[in-house]
Amino acid sequence: SFFLKIASYSQKAAKCCLAIAAIATTSVALAEGGTLADIKKRGQLTVGTEAAYEPYEFMENGKVTGYGREILEIMAAKLGVKLNQQNLPFQGLLPGLLAKRFDFVATSVTITEERGKRFAYTHPIGIVNTVFVVNGTNTSITKPADAVGKKVATQMGSSAQPLVQAFEADLKAKGGKGFAELKMFQTYPDVSTALANGTIDVGVLPDNVVLDQMKRKPGSLKIIGEIGEARLLAWVTHPQDPEIRAFVNKTLEELTASGKLAELQKKWFGKTLNLPAKNYLPKGAL
Repeated sequence: SFFLKIASYSQKAAKCCLAIAAIATTSVALAEGGTLADIKKRGQLTVGTEAAYEPYEFMENGKVTGYGREILEIMAAKLGVKLNQQNLPFQGLLPGLLAKRFDFVATSVTITEERGKRFAYTHPIGIVNTVFVVNGTNTSITKPADAVGKKVATQMGSSAQPLVQAFEADLKAKGGKGFAELKMFQTYPDVSTALANGTIDVGVLPDNVVLDQMKRKPGSLKIIGEIGEARLLAWVTHPQDPEIRAFVNKTLEELTASGKLAELQKKWFGKTLNLPAKNYLPKGAL
């Protein structure tokens, strides 16, 4: 009986410790965001990123790199703090931002009317077209309309998802038939892999991802058409953190004025990007 009581007390103590640890972990996870003074006090700038969107942000030798990473390093140095860039699935980034797990989301988020009502976009950092892509050896699918009866895929929760869903709805309205299947993958590289191994017939991807892969592996992919209009990309801040949004925007303006942003664009894209500094937000955006 004595040993049973000891065991019971031990279990209760262990549960208590786990509860305290959980609370501590939650408090740390929710400690980001706020003001520039908060960031400086912590000594680090914490951002959420999905490093699967080359050349904006991607993994190389186990580290996040790319166009966005270089801009973030400049921002962290400007604040005199360390950069803590967390690589996470895209689907968890915006919910994580609202939960104050990051100071802001530094991944290429498409500017949309729906998101603009909930999140505070920064100035645009990029621009992208959405394209239909097939395996480089495929000769039977030559245009988007040929996707009828085929297995098609894109990234879940991406800006491409509603475009390809609308495209299929239009196909059905015109001819009564849509895709054989519309698959959703966690990342764009997963879509490229599925194309390579024949799991799907058509991928719907951002052109920067496709062009980069075609440069790395000539003949691996083939663009057969575009869908929708060009979309602006931006970073996202918490709507309750206006100082952080203003800091990001001001830094981007300074980098533009100095020519440094154009220099980084030439390095990563081989050209400068024509990005607007105003009138880029949709109606009703924060």
